[in-house]
Amino acid sequence: QVQLTESGGGLVQAGGSLRLSCTTFGVTFGGFAMGWFRQVPGKDRDLVAAISWTGGSIFYADSVKGRFTISRDNAKKTGYLQMNNLKHEDTAEYYCAVSRLLIADTVQKFDYWGQGTQVTVSS
Repeated sequence: QVQLTESGGGLVQAGGSLRLSCTTFGVTFGGFAMGWFRQVPGKDRDLVAAISWTGGSIFYADSVKGRFTISRDNAKKTGYLQMNNLKHEDTAEYYCAVSRLLIADTVQKFDYWGQGTQVTVSS
């Protein structure tokens, strides 16, 4: 059974930084893409960033380009999202996700989801 555990969320002032981590358990199907999504109440879950199995393909939402960096350590089975220069509009529940595909960049392509971690940016 695949399980994803996120950590690193919290409350931060605008302009500050946070680093989210996502550790995977029970993945037995070889290579997989990882992604970070975020959702606010009443709205759809949106892609923030995604990274392919090798790290050679990376996608970012326009709203986070230049501020967020996605990375992964396959040996540790862990993905990361470094968030710098945070803005109030980055406030959301952040979800880690795994896709059975080697490259994935839409919600529909991801198969497994974490429970989410709240990020709150005070203005």
